[in-house]
Amino acid sequence: MAIVGAEYCDPEERVLTVRKTSHFSPGDGFAAYDHRTGRLAFRADTYGRGHGGGAASAGELALLGPAGEPLLTVRRRRPSLHQRWEGFLGARAGGQKPLFSARRSSILGGAAAGAVVELLPPPSSSPPPGAAPELLRVDGSFARRCCRVVAAPRAVGEKAKLVAEIRRKVDEGTRVVMGRDVFVLKVSPGFDAAFAMGIVLVLDQIAGEDPGADDAGADALDAKIW
Repeated sequence: MAIVGAEYCDPEERVLTVRKTSHFSPGDGFAAYDHRTGRLAFRADTYGRGHGGGAASAGELALLGPAGEPLLTVRRRRPSLHQRWEGFLGARAGGQKPLFSARRSSILGGAAAGAVVELLPPPSSSPPPGAAPELLRVDGSFARRCCRVVAAPRAVGEKAKLVAEIRRKVDEGTRVVMGRDVFVLKVSPGFDAAFAMGIVLVLDQIAGEDPGADDAGADALDAKIW
């Protein structure tokens, strides 16, 4: 399922160790490392004004490749009752149509509110009459680093498909659960890992704006929430 690019779709499950690189505000920085190679796969931050060092303008986040190449630009859509976000391919330009939109599942919020992501058709094409939109549902709590991304069925008889999962990272030597600033992103075979990281950026922003996201219960590892 190539969304950002086919080169980010691995035929096998891809595991990324994601580290939050700043604690000043939600989404300030992330670095994602490939579990197999240990190399930097993606990074994201909001510093500076320009994609060489962060988002293009205030209120935007940039997902970058390991060499600093812009892959996605994410920004909050205002006004937005459900905390709606939009994602753009590459470095966003004026007049560019979004690649996807995302919003909190419930206007009531809460640490386990989840989110809904809708893939938008490119400007050069239009969906067939009666076609269902391509939706991804985030179940669970990103604040607790315990959630999964599921592709909703688009036709009768289809089943929901797990495409990505976020879990607390466990130290392989001591078997100790690490803090929430380090977590694991598992990307299912064939799904776009860069797009999965774009979803992480949106979830981090939503969780950071939720006053209940950092409650004491969020530090407990939820063995099962679905």
